[in-house]
Amino acid sequence: MQTARVKWVGQEQFLALTPSGHAMPLDSDRGSNAAPGPMEMLLVALGACTATDVVGILAKKRQKLESLEVVVRGERAAEPPTVWVKLEIVYKLRGQLDEKAVRDAIELSENKYCSVAATLRKTAPIAFHYEINPADGG
Repeated sequence: MQTARVKWVGQEQFLALTPSGHAMPLDSDRGSNAAPGPMEMLLVALGACTATDVVGILAKKRQKLESLEVVVRGERAAEPPTVWVKLEIVYKLRGQLDEKAVRDAIELSENKYCSVAATLRKTAPIAFHYEINPADGG
């Protein structure tokens, strides 16, 4: 079993220690905004999880990926608990890429490998789109 620790450091600010030993500040007060909030970190976690999958899958498919940016947007419920109720992921890829390979990599991530997506999908549908830009000429 993995263990995370969260220590209150004042007001609505906390210091989190991840199971792998990394410290990260959190701030639940969006007014002071001294650090990321817990719910926005879920968006970041979703983006990082699926980006990791897509990069790895495309490498296995011998695709020439030059860059990847994953943009994650979310809508929260109006009433507490204000869970994510709608999520959208946009993948912006650049390189010499076969569109089917890209689509398959994204679908594998979203439907099989990304554990963050599997967790969040229990409260929110996740839509995804992608844009493939040609490789840089240089």
